[in-house]
Amino acid sequence: MAEETHNSVSGQADVVVQAGRIGELHQHIHTGAPAEHPVPQQLPPELAHFENRHDEQEGIRCALDEGPRRAGPLAVVLTGIAGIGKTALGFHVARGLADRYPDGVLSLDLDDLRRDGAVDVADAVGGLLTGLGVRPEWLERSLAARTRQLWTRTRDKRLIVVVDNARYGSEILPLLPASPHSLVIVTSQGPLYDLDGTASVEIAVPPLAADDAVRLLAAIVDDPRLTAEPDAAAELVHGCGGLPAALTVAGQWVRKYRRKSLSRLVVELTGELRAKGIPMVEAVWDASYAGLGPRAARLYRLLPQYPAPLIEAEPVAALLGQDLDDALDALEELESAGLLEGRDEGFRVHDLVRGHAERRARQDADDARDPVAARTALIRWFRRQAARADLLAAGPRMTLAEPPAPAADDAEDAATAGPDVDFADKAAALTWLDEHRTALYGCVRTAFASGLDEDAWALCESLWTHFLDHPHYADVIDAFRTGVAAADRSEHLGARIRMRCQLARPLWEQGRYDEAAEQLERALSASALLGTENAERKLRASTLEFRGLLAAEAGDWAAAVADFEASRAIHAEIGNGYGVLLQTYLLGKTALRRGDHEAAVRLLGEAHAAAREQRRERLSSRAGFELGRALRRAGRTVEAEPLMAEALAAARRRGSGTDEKRILEELAALMAESGRPAEAEEYGAAARRLAEEAGALPADGRGA
Repeated sequence: MAEETHNSVSGQADVVVQAGRIGELHQHIHTGAPAEHPVPQQLPPELAHFENRHDEQEGIRCALDEGPRRAGPLAVVLTGIAGIGKTALGFHVARGLADRYPDGVLSLDLDDLRRDGAVDVADAVGGLLTGLGVRPEWLERSLAARTRQLWTRTRDKRLIVVVDNARYGSEILPLLPASPHSLVIVTSQGPLYDLDGTASVEIAVPPLAADDAVRLLAAIVDDPRLTAEPDAAAELVHGCGGLPAALTVAGQWVRKYRRKSLSRLVVELTGELRAKGIPMVEAVWDASYAGLGPRAARLYRLLPQYPAPLIEAEPVAALLGQDLDDALDALEELESAGLLEGRDEGFRVHDLVRGHAERRARQDADDARDPVAARTALIRWFRRQAARADLLAAGPRMTLAEPPAPAADDAEDAATAGPDVDFADKAAALTWLDEHRTALYGCVRTAFASGLDEDAWALCESLWTHFLDHPHYADVIDAFRTGVAAADRSEHLGARIRMRCQLARPLWEQGRYDEAAEQLERALSASALLGTENAERKLRASTLEFRGLLAAEAGDWAAAVADFEASRAIHAEIGNGYGVLLQTYLLGKTALRRGDHEAAVRLLGEAHAAAREQRRERLSSRAGFELGRALRRAGRTVEAEPLMAEALAAARRRGSGTDEKRILEELAALMAESGRPAEAEEYGAAARRLAEEAGALPADGRGA
C-alpha cells in the first residue's frame, strides 16, 4: 500500500522541501533584506528637575570639539561623592548629544554586576553586545573573545556608552568601542588612575553651589516660603551638602508641612542635629521618614532586604505580607516622600537612601524579628515564580525540590503571599527569568546567608534552563557554588549530587576542567549512597551523563563512551525511553567526533527515529543534523541532503541562528562534495551573512 503524503507551506519559508520519494533534491534559498536591529537608546526618562552643571557640560563639549585625533573613543570620567548627581549629569549630557551619535546610546551600571567588590567584566561586555543586537546564543564565552566581538560590532560607529559606578580603569577598558568617533561617559567616586591607553578627560562634579541648590529645591517644591525666607532656605540647602539626592527628600518634606514656616522647620532639624550629633542631611531623611504612615515606614525599613536595585509591587506585597493595592500605596507614599524614584519598570532607591533605611531598621527595636519573616516571604515568592517560569520554559524535567506552594486558596492568604506573575507563554517566562536574574541570584545568596538552605539550592534548580540560554558565568558559578554549600549543609543527598553536576558545566565551559572533574567525582562518589528507587537510579544515570559530557569536551572519547553507555543501561532498566534516546544521541555524536562514521550513522539513525517516535521535535532536528553529517562523512551524500534541509527548516522555525549557521556551513560542504559549486557558494555566503548580521566574530576570530 502506497504511503499517502500531505505537504503544506505556510508563513515565510526560506527553504522549501517537497518530496514523495527523494532521489535528487533541489533547493532554492530565499534571502530577504536583513532585519535591522533598532538603534539602541538606553536612556532613562529625563529628570523632572535638573539644575545647572554648565561648567561641567562645557568641559565635556570642549573635549569633544578637539576632534577625534586619537586611535580610540574619548572617555569622559565624571568623579564625585555618592549622591552628587554624576549619573544624572552623565545621562543629561548623553541626551543632549544624542543627535551627534546616530548609532545610539548604550548604558551599563557596573554595581548591578558587582559581587564582593568585583565586576564580571565579561558579563558587562555581553550586556553592551546585547544592546547592539547580539543575541545571547551568539555571545562568545571568554572576556577576550567578547571584547573582540565588541570591537567588530562598533567599528566606525558613532555611539555613546554611559558606564555608571566604575571603580577601576581595568573595568572600563574592555567596554570601549573600537571607533574614535564614539564617546564613553564614565561615573566614578574617585579618579581612575589605571585608565591607560585611551584618550580620557576627568571632570570633577562638586556639590551644587548654594544658588543652584536653592533653584533645584524651588523646582522640586515650588513653595513661596523659599523666597520669603531666604536665610532658612540657604541653611536647609547648606545642610543637604549640595547633594541632589538629599535635596529631593528635603523638597518633599517641605511640601508636606506647608502650614509651618520654613524657619521653624529648619530649627526643628537643627535641634535634631544638636541633640543627636548627626549631619543635617541625616536629619532631613529622619524627618521625611517620621512623616510616613505605618505601612510605608515598615516598607522603608524592609527595603534593605530587597535583593535587586529595581523594586516591583508584586514581590513587595510578599515582603510586607499585604495585598497588591497596599503594596502599591506604600511604594507611592515613599515616592511622594522622595525616598524612592518611580520609573516605568518599577521603583529604584538611591544608595544613600538605602543606607539610611538600614540605619533606621537597626534603630527600630520593635522590628527585631520582622525582617527575618519578611525576607523569608520574599525569597519564597521569587522561588515560586522562578519554578513556575522554568516549568513553562523547559517543560517537566528532573528536579529534586518539592514544588513551591502555590498562592493559598484562601483569598486573603493568597493576597498576602504576593500575587503570582501571569506568564502568557514560554517566551514571557524566559523574559521574566532574564529580567529578574539579579534578584534571583541575589535570593540564592540571601537564602543561604539566612539558613534557608532548601530555598537556596531549589532556586538554583530553577535557574538551570535560564543559564543554558543566558550564560552569565560569574553569577552562575557563584550561585551553584552556594547551592552546593546549601545542599551539603542541609544534608540532602540528591541535592548534593545534582548541584555538583550543575556547577560542573559552567566550570568546564570556562575551561576549568580540573575543578569540574573534582565536582563530578564527588557527585559520583555520593551517588553510591543512593537507593534503588527509579528516581534515584535516574539521578545516578544523569551524573554519569555529566561526567561523559566533560570527558567528551576534553577529547577523552573512551571515557565518554563508557559513561554514556552506563547511563543508557540504567535508563533502559528503569524504562525511561527519553533517557535511552538522549544517551544514544550522545554516543552517536561521540562516534562522529572520533571519526567512526559507520557507528555514528547507526547510533544517530536510532536516535533520530526514536526522537520522532517520542515527538521530541528539537532533539529530532539535532539528531537529524548529526546523522546527515555522519552520512556525508561516510560518503552517502544523497541520503544526507534531505536531513540537512529538514534540520535547516526546523532551526529557522525555532529561531536558532547558531544552529542555522552550522547547518548552512554543512550544506555548503555537502554541495561542494556533490560537485555543485554554485550552491556551495550560496550556502556558504548565507552562513557568513547570518553570522555578520548577528554580531559573531569573523571566521578568523580576530575582530577589528
